[in-house]
Amino acid sequence: MPKLKTKSGAKKRFSRTATGKIKMNVAHKRHRLISKPQKMKRKARGTVTLQKGDSTLVKWYMPYLRG
Repeated sequence: MPKLKTKSGAKKRFSRTATGKIKMNVAHKRHRLISKPQKMKRKARGTVTLQKGDSTLVKWYMPYLRG
């Protein structure tokens, strides 16, 4: 059986919680922040957990992801 490869872009963007869920940072918080509404910037502060359908795809990208 060949060794599974981890997608290097995915391991930079996603991480796993203690319960096994996948979390990621919210997008659109990098540049041109003056033109974006305050509500959008406030929602993009923290991290979010992915939905079940999206997390199955990400788990396929990262077979050996720990913690």
